[in-house]
Amino acid sequence: MQLVLFEPEIPPNTGNIVRLCAAFDVPLHLIEPLGFKLEDRYLKRAGLDYWPHARLALWPSWTAYLEQGLADHRLVMSSSRKGEAAQRFAFSVEDALVLGSETRGLPPEILVQGEACLRIPIRDCVRSLNLSSAAAILLYQALAVTSGLEEI
Repeated sequence: MQLVLFEPEIPPNTGNIVRLCAAFDVPLHLIEPLGFKLEDRYLKRAGLDYWPHARLALWPSWTAYLEQGLADHRLVMSSSRKGEAAQRFAFSVEDALVLGSETRGLPPEILVQGEACLRIPIRDCVRSLNLSSAAAILLYQALAVTSGLEEI
């Protein structure tokens, strides 16, 4: 299982996701450009002292990630409104969960490259969930279905 953030923009969201990935020992891939510097104090504060426990990889582009970071992982894209409901999806330990930036999501040309597209069902009066909340929901669901929680 991997978590991939495509061009994240808000430092505290990424910091929270670093903590999430450290907690579950899940590799986190960040696809540039980032909307912040990795030295950002808000990013560091949100991740607290969990940075040494996170398996973090930084990629200069989506193409670079695909060429060297993907390995045998199935790309499972996320969208705020498109795709299969996450709770009905058959996750695999080989999945790379891909989330887009906070303001744009995943671009259509990236979204179509996945083997699956998931959404977290929410009410229409809410545009979308916070990136770190969505990452936590998807990752926890994936780990629960694949029994990845029992290995921690």
